[in-house]
Amino acid sequence: MKHLIDIKDLSTDEIDELITVAKDIIANKEKYSKKCERKKIATLFYEPSTRTRLSFEAAMMELGGNVLGFSSANSSSAAKGESVADTVRVIGGYADIIAMRHPKEGAPLVAAMKSEVPIINAGDGGHNHPTQTLTDLLTIQCEKHRLNDLKIGICGDLKFGRTVHSLITAMSRYKNITFVLISPKELKIPDYVRKDILEKNNIEYVETKDMEEYMQDLDILYMTRVQKERFFNEDDYIRLKDYYILNKEKLEKAKDDLCIMHPLPRVNEISTEVDDDKRACYFKQAKYGKYIRMALILKLLNIK
Repeated sequence: MKHLIDIKDLSTDEIDELITVAKDIIANKEKYSKKCERKKIATLFYEPSTRTRLSFEAAMMELGGNVLGFSSANSSSAAKGESVADTVRVIGGYADIIAMRHPKEGAPLVAAMKSEVPIINAGDGGHNHPTQTLTDLLTIQCEKHRLNDLKIGICGDLKFGRTVHSLITAMSRYKNITFVLISPKELKIPDYVRKDILEKNNIEYVETKDMEEYMQDLDILYMTRVQKERFFNEDDYIRLKDYYILNKEKLEKAKDDLCIMHPLPRVNEISTEVDDDKRACYFKQAKYGKYIRMALILKLLNIK
């Protein structure tokens, strides 16, 4: 039995296979409409989510399966002190596969060690968010038609942004990738990402505070919000939350085929005036998330 806890759990061949299946689902939805009949997914979300939880549920329903679960820790037995390990042992008797989001790093890994059904990490604290990364990779493949030879700008909260850490890890496996890491010094990427992923794999990167410095060179601009829920000091959050705001003026020098991405939710970091720009891909990106999660559910349930 296979789980997905970290994007590194998947080989590049497996990622490419998932992307291929997701693209086939997009082209042939009816073909997949009964693949998961009589199957159930449990969505165990211990912290708030809109897109991730609902896209998992929509994914299973479009495969012909059913959904159960909870959307906050307060509405589960966690409020009574039940452990993650005990919860998944119980829920594994009700569902065929589990998607779990948890504020504590490592909680889905603990769940996987005790579960009798596949566990999908739907985000654990500031650590990993592998299905968002699969969504990002499908978006890049569909919009840029390649995963090699790309200059990727990542802007905003690079310290706490689990989507950022997973994306850098995944894209570092592909050829001729360069990162432009745009953040204030307080929100720079953690040392383990810099040393264990970028430098260990000889990935070219630059760090800058200036969003516009490399704008004309970018193939992809990946915006992130400053995450209030990860800060211990509210004053620091207030000082940094609007540090970067992408607007039409800042895009004047950008390429015509730039792909602007964002894992959402957006707060202020992308002006709504950008939404109608042909380069804005973040709402399409959210839709791609449903299709890649459909492909992942099929893979983990071993359904051809």
